[in-house]
Amino acid sequence: MEELHDVQLTEIKPLLTTQNGRNLQDFNCQEYDVETTHCALHVTVRGVAKGNRPTILTYHDVGLNHKSCFNSLFNYEDMQEVTRHFSVMHVDAPGQQENAPAFPNGYHYPSMDELAAMLPSVLTQLQVTSVIGIGVGAGAYILSKLALNEPSLVEGLVLINIDPCAKGWMDWAVSKVSGWTSNLVDLVMAHHFSSDELTENKELIQTYRLHISQDIPLDNLAMFYCSYDSRTELQMERPVPGLNEDAVNTLRCPALLVVGDASPAVDAVVECNSRLNPTKSTLLKMADCGGLPQVVQPGKLSEAFKYFVQGMGYMPTAGMTRLVRSRTHSASSVGTGDGVRTRSSTGTPPEGAAPTSP
Repeated sequence: MEELHDVQLTEIKPLLTTQNGRNLQDFNCQEYDVETTHCALHVTVRGVAKGNRPTILTYHDVGLNHKSCFNSLFNYEDMQEVTRHFSVMHVDAPGQQENAPAFPNGYHYPSMDELAAMLPSVLTQLQVTSVIGIGVGAGAYILSKLALNEPSLVEGLVLINIDPCAKGWMDWAVSKVSGWTSNLVDLVMAHHFSSDELTENKELIQTYRLHISQDIPLDNLAMFYCSYDSRTELQMERPVPGLNEDAVNTLRCPALLVVGDASPAVDAVVECNSRLNPTKSTLLKMADCGGLPQVVQPGKLSEAFKYFVQGMGYMPTAGMTRLVRSRTHSASSVGTGDGVRTRSSTGTPPEGAAPTSP
């Protein structure tokens, strides 16, 4: 890592606070501004590469950055026990990171395709050869694009609130009309939360409304939102196992699709699941959860991720002291060697979640 340029060791200020008072801040991280063809990307790296294991790569949703989207999950005790076996790389979309400067007038914001195309260069410059992706919303779409374009780079995907569809003409018209009557913050809040959640979970809603309205330059946010709103269809087709698995375009890696049962993204996630190989994908609906399962249910998602990486052969059960004591071993777990793995479907879902068959 000594050869990397633009390394910045930055003091991280708290962004949000959990109910138990723990600041959602980064711990033991290095920050990089990585130049790409389109623009520089702000990247935060936790830990160092562990043998030949992949790096966990995260990408956040609109209205968020890596802190507000993922730190409640990655600072959760059970998730930390999982991730001590992996390095973690958080990517912030252009202009969405904490303390980001506003873009100048006339700035051309990258499209979703361009945002995905920027990632291989980032991985090369940071000496990462493969990843397990965790993406939410727009980030899930971008990581799926990366996996479709560069399947050798992506060994597995956890896709939260993934929407593979482009907006239809009616959706486009409604969004334009609503844009006349609603401000950007309201549009982004409606993207994340159902109407019931907006009225019932007042503490969570107020926290994220303040973050979305105050912590990211609104012009920058508008550009990212419009980029996602203008996305094209993810070209994926469910293969028939044993017949045309190598002929159709779909995700080649194991995929865990996650959505809260009260999320506005439920239908979109179900649609995405219908386009994936049923032998390599699992759809997980989380009970008592809305639009931010990684924030509201970090324990359940940590457990789901544990089983996911065990199913890929990367998680030594002997090292999972706290989680192993609290749960039965996944039947799909493999031995302790770094280089031993199988590209199988995900393991047993966590307690309290509602698995849905592909």
